[in-house]
Amino acid sequence: MMPDSEASRFEPVIGLEIHAHLLTESKIFCSCRTSFGAAPNSHVCPVCLGLPGALPVLNRRVVELAIRAGLALGCTVQRCSIFARKNYFYPDLPKGYQISQYEQPLASDGMLSYETEEGQRTVRITRVHLEEDAGKSLHAGETQSRHTTLDYNRSGVPLIEIVTEPDLRAPATAGDFFARLRAVLMAIGVNDGNMEEGSLRCDANVSLRPRGETALGVKVEVKNLNSFRFLQRALEHEIIRQADCLEMGEEVVQETRLWNEARGRTESMRSKEEAHDYRYFPEPDLPPIEVSDEWISEVRASLPELPETRKQRYLRELGLSATEAGQLAEQADLAQFFEDTARTAGNAKTAAHWVMGEVTRHLKTDGVGIDQVGVTADALGRLVGLVDSGVISSSTGKTVFEKMYGSGLEAEEIVERENLVQIGDRNELEALVTRVISEQPDAAARVRGGHEGTLGFLVGRVMKASRGRANPKLAGELLRQQLRAPGVT
Repeated sequence: MMPDSEASRFEPVIGLEIHAHLLTESKIFCSCRTSFGAAPNSHVCPVCLGLPGALPVLNRRVVELAIRAGLALGCTVQRCSIFARKNYFYPDLPKGYQISQYEQPLASDGMLSYETEEGQRTVRITRVHLEEDAGKSLHAGETQSRHTTLDYNRSGVPLIEIVTEPDLRAPATAGDFFARLRAVLMAIGVNDGNMEEGSLRCDANVSLRPRGETALGVKVEVKNLNSFRFLQRALEHEIIRQADCLEMGEEVVQETRLWNEARGRTESMRSKEEAHDYRYFPEPDLPPIEVSDEWISEVRASLPELPETRKQRYLRELGLSATEAGQLAEQADLAQFFEDTARTAGNAKTAAHWVMGEVTRHLKTDGVGIDQVGVTADALGRLVGLVDSGVISSSTGKTVFEKMYGSGLEAEEIVERENLVQIGDRNELEALVTRVISEQPDAAARVRGGHEGTLGFLVGRVMKASRGRANPKLAGELLRQQLRAPGVT
């Protein structure tokens, strides 16, 4: 394996093909359900099983969702597109062909632009086309008794394929783009983003060329990558593998490969097909898709604010950091929860801190979505307001939050009932500070000796002695005053 310094003599050229299941209740050409996890072959009919004489009927909702995706990605939606038969033979493709789109896709010539730490990045979108998914082959058994079973529940599930131009130059950049595209598809209600269930997956096309040259190298496709990490790791391995071949004077073979996560490498699957290998021809059983200007206008008007636009608004209007704005803007429901919290609290920065901290921690621990979180945005906003105004300390606020969570109790009720109002009276707090200094002589001596970091320890002891009610800023101020005063022991 060649070192990175050698590999850097070559420039990777990467393009992605993203397959996204559309959020419909029924399949693209029949009324069978699309729900994941059903018993094998329980959501099938003559159409999705490819039985003779069964004719496909196009689901209008599928077209509408594809239009949404095309518009959100800046594509031109074609007024007329057609389906084609993509012919190949595989056990999970019962008809012996897949209904897809080829020469006349639904949408084309778009782009996805977004801000990164390195500046503005734009990835061009070649096309967005409709197709039906294939079934699923399930392999089981040892080497000598291996067998394969077929589940056709997924056959006919509607999806869009989003094909990019080869505008990506690094594995990490490709992973970042895939994550941002996923956020867009989820924000517009086209895809659920569930990569573990296979409703969003990616094929990566990668080639290498000597730096400074413009001609493309031999392209290798790595198929069925269903996580950002797998995509990045597969590309990292494949780039070095191809560079090794070129350094040794060997030719890179144009082929399709699979990522083996357990072995940390790509493995050959089959020689790479070209379009003519699929013998595309127009689907005779389906008429062209006619899309009116009025339909496009209706769909465009229904699009929500996109994650990148929302992020820039948070940066511009709310003064959030790039990290805060990016994380909060990615999911529409989380963004709405944050905005509702900030509106009640009157402080977007503090609201962002609480949503990204306490709320997100509970979401991960409980394994729920923001719609199931155990405290409302309005209630959280009022709690944030109590902390911001100094009625309670930040540490007390966290205690109150835990008592609120899932109980239906309001912050004000808990604070009043448990006497948690912050101690801001200097005389009352001075007595606590004096007591802590007397109980912690070594720490007090270190502060007198110039160890400022130890002051935080003493503030913590004051907070503990006050059951979290002390004003930490005032406590620190009084500690400094007393520890500078002569005669303090």
